[in-house]
Amino acid sequence: MPHDHSHKGHTHTHTHIDPEAGDARVVWAIAVNMFLTLAQVVGGIFSGSLALIADALHNFSDAIALVIAFFARKIARRPADPRMSFGYGRAEVVAALVNYTTLIVLSVYLFYEGVMRFFEPEPINGWIVIWIAALALIVDLITAALTYTMAKESMNIRAAFLHNVADALGSIAVIVAGSAVILFNWTWVDPTVTIMISVYILWHVKSEIGETIRVLMLAAPPGLDPEEVASTIESMPGVADVHHVHLWSMQEREFALTAHLVIAAPAWSEAEGVRSGVRQALSDQFGIRHATLEIEQEDRACVGSSRFGHGEG
Repeated sequence: MPHDHSHKGHTHTHTHIDPEAGDARVVWAIAVNMFLTLAQVVGGIFSGSLALIADALHNFSDAIALVIAFFARKIARRPADPRMSFGYGRAEVVAALVNYTTLIVLSVYLFYEGVMRFFEPEPINGWIVIWIAALALIVDLITAALTYTMAKESMNIRAAFLHNVADALGSIAVIVAGSAVILFNWTWVDPTVTIMISVYILWHVKSEIGETIRVLMLAAPPGLDPEEVASTIESMPGVADVHHVHLWSMQEREFALTAHLVIAAPAWSEAEGVRSGVRQALSDQFGIRHATLEIEQEDRACVGSSRFGHGEG
């Protein structure tokens, strides 16, 4: 699911997860996916279809993804405390990483099983496959509808939503595999579909996991250019220089910055005003709400400091 990273114009509205919104929807989505997983596993065993079991595993990972997402949302709402001074918002990012990692393991396993099936084909009951995959498709579409609006706000729910989109496509592929068995007795379509599902999952994870890792690694937000932010600070009246700049995402869409401001000698008496002006500019232009700015006199500033990070320049 493409989501726009271009923060052009930098008009950021600060979006906290609406506390109770969506909890009931997530619970329903979990219940439906658990039921579906059971139906698909039973169907897969009785029909001999590996693709159906692949889809079941994917659906089960969906349900687990939603369980993780649900509890992570609960944890993320907890207020900051002395031990967790930044709050618990990152629980959602950690959950997304756990989620994607699980998907990678499942995909590799399914790929292996699919390849083995080519060497040892098994008879398949196509009608069972089609009926259960059709049921799965309906459930996938319902779950996707339940989580779609929430996916725009939360990296973690987006991971769960992506599972569902992939599932829906998987179910369509399984219906095709079942039809191939009935019409042409092509049992090889089943492991082929299994391999396709696993590759598709891996491709999706690859495109999404990077953002999650960047947040956990305290990287600068993808839509903000650190150099542009630093230059904007330097262009403010009364600022002679800026160094030791750290720019990162506390969690998705919540940016933070720390920096040392060197106040020009003539403006030293107005240092506090300069600092609050910089803070306002960061908020207005870049959506950076958490800014910690240390002020230094021009003739006593750190010597040889690096512009970004804490190394020597």
